Amino acid sequence: MINAFKNHIQNNLSLLTKSKLLIACSGGLDSVVLTHLCHELGLDISLAHCNFNLRGTESDEDESFVIDLADQLDFEVFVESFNTEDYAKTHKISIQMAARDLRYNWFFDLAEDLKFDYILTAHHADDNLETFLINLTRGSGLHGLTGIPEKNDAIIRPLLPFTREDLESYANEKNLSWREDSSNTSDKYLRNALRHRVIPALKEINPEVIQGFKQTLSHLNDSADIVEESLNAVAKRAIVDIDDDYITFKISEFKKVNNAKAYMYEMFKDYGFTAWNDVVNLLDAQSGKQVLSETHRLIKDRKHLILTNRVTETHQSIEISEQDNNLQTGIGTLVFNQVNTISNASKTQIFIDKGKLTYPLVLRQWQEGDAFYPSGMKGKKKLSKYFKDEKLSLVDKENIWLLTSNDDIVWILGRRADERFKVTKQTTKILKITLKEV
Repeated sequence: MINAFKNHIQNNLSLLTKSKLLIACSGGLDSVVLTHLCHELGLDISLAHCNFNLRGTESDEDESFVIDLADQLDFEVFVESFNTEDYAKTHKISIQMAARDLRYNWFFDLAEDLKFDYILTAHHADDNLETFLINLTRGSGLHGLTGIPEKNDAIIRPLLPFTREDLESYANEKNLSWREDSSNTSDKYLRNALRHRVIPALKEINPEVIQGFKQTLSHLNDSADIVEESLNAVAKRAIVDIDDDYITFKISEFKKVNNAKAYMYEMFKDYGFTAWNDVVNLLDAQSGKQVLSETHRLIKDRKHLILTNRVTETHQSIEISEQDNNLQTGIGTLVFNQVNTISNASKTQIFIDKGKLTYPLVLRQWQEGDAFYPSGMKGKKKLSKYFKDEKLSLVDKENIWLLTSNDDIVWILGRRADERFKVTKQTTKILKITLKEV
């Protein structure tokens, strides 16, 4: 196996030969074999072991084994102990998910702090088949059926071309020892049930099932490339605006394709949406209709869909005293200066009669029922009507802030001043207010 592994590294992962590497080593067969293979190739590696404290003394014995392994091979080793059960309860996730989060968060911290180029994990071909079957049984799109990626950012999995049988043969040939995780014998976890019952049955039916599966993955990944190319073409036509807070899509571009639901699934699946019929129905819904995931919103706004983070409704307010000259806000910095003359006003700068103000001023978000007297006009106008005339989206309206005096609107920040506070011939104190946007 060492020759096959060496050829794989040289032909496909040559970057590892010139990199500082961190191996995730549990002490099990897979990571022990990976450690020895990398040692034989003379790669620059260190070991990292997680003690999740889930199996009593067995967990501590795993830790001791990895420390001894590192000592035998003259490798640096890092060990971290976790209270996995408390973490799972606090974050309301499964023990498996908690262990995964803790493990990878620590690996990434180590890599960043100690300048490791890549983190190596010992996933192999059988793991890939198990993941495929898990995703298949739970329901998945094409992305979930294309297997574990060999390289994913800083994570590299050099053993993916090799089967568990390959690893066992190498370990037996080299007379290696490793640790067996007793929890792996329980079939209460889906992965273990597949490993112990389903995959052996598949291998009995077809001893070459892993090789056939590799070919299937190759074909699926080729198909995924075609899908990605088509998706990128539609996205390029559909996306009209990208901001830090939202992405705006043209509805007409989704209506042009033969299967809008398929394109919308691929485009929005990473944002947590599951109600795909509701997502598709947004194309013909009334303006203002929205579909929510746990983290995001997809909003119908006239001829567009707006994707944005899900927000918690708040009614924040900030008091401003007469002595305040600068005020940091979520939308920028408000600067107050008393001046002798006025110059051209703009959306980000206004001049008002300071004598008409009642302190403290209040900066707050707009609320339904708010009204003002638009500068340059006579008469009162509800903000909801003003927003409609300005064709503001739901997201735009959520980001509207008002500067008020005694609950009268002085300025819709960055948009329109109020006529009641304008500078006149009778004005004795002129206040210039500037919004320096972030």
